Amino acid sequence: MTSKLSFNQGDPQFIPLTTYHGYPEQEMAVRAQQFYHEMARRKTVREFSSEPVPRAVIEQCLLTAGTAPSGANHQPWHFAVVSAPELKKKIRLEAEIEEREFYERRAPQEWKDALAPLGTDSNKPFLEDAPYLIVIFGQKNTIMDDGTVVKNYYVPESVSIATGFLITALHHAGLATLTHTPSPMGFLNQLAGRPENEKPYILLVVGYPAAHCVVPNIRKKPLSEIATFL
Repeated sequence: MTSKLSFNQGDPQFIPLTTYHGYPEQEMAVRAQQFYHEMARRKTVREFSSEPVPRAVIEQCLLTAGTAPSGANHQPWHFAVVSAPELKKKIRLEAEIEEREFYERRAPQEWKDALAPLGTDSNKPFLEDAPYLIVIFGQKNTIMDDGTVVKNYYVPESVSIATGFLITALHHAGLATLTHTPSPMGFLNQLAGRPENEKPYILLVVGYPAAHCVVPNIRKKPLSEIATFL
């Protein structure tokens, strides 16, 4: 059932803000630095262990993703969580078809050169190795309980923010992730049983890194290259 809180009709209703928690400036600085160091440890991995992950952890992280802001509070996202081995195998087979087409025919050489330092290719064993795949869908509209259709706004932006919340929550819980984007991804609607009004944006691979896991030796841009104070 669609929550009426997502689609308020008539005059807006407001309640006092009781959830905000402020901190002294020194504590703010410490908290900001500590969180930066925690997130700086996050690495995208492509080698996953098959060790099971408690479903309760995934559920809690999805609840965190659901707290993200969205256009008109329509929350235009759906997270299809895949753990069944046979379904993961089907997803891998379909994804590798698209990936081979990409690497062999569609990708310009410039793009291939950009990907070369990361060591990626069309072989995607992590889609079967990792205990969870989370297919993140954006909903261009929402079908209400009475059959009416409500348009959603800023769907790509809203889904992107929710995905960022989810990746952060999973990392904070002690898990590794990979944002995988085979293109096109229409096969995911069928395999995940999602309707046509939903578009798959990201196939998020989730689990523990493999014992032998290695990651590219890359850097992140410094503050001077990513921000301007005006």
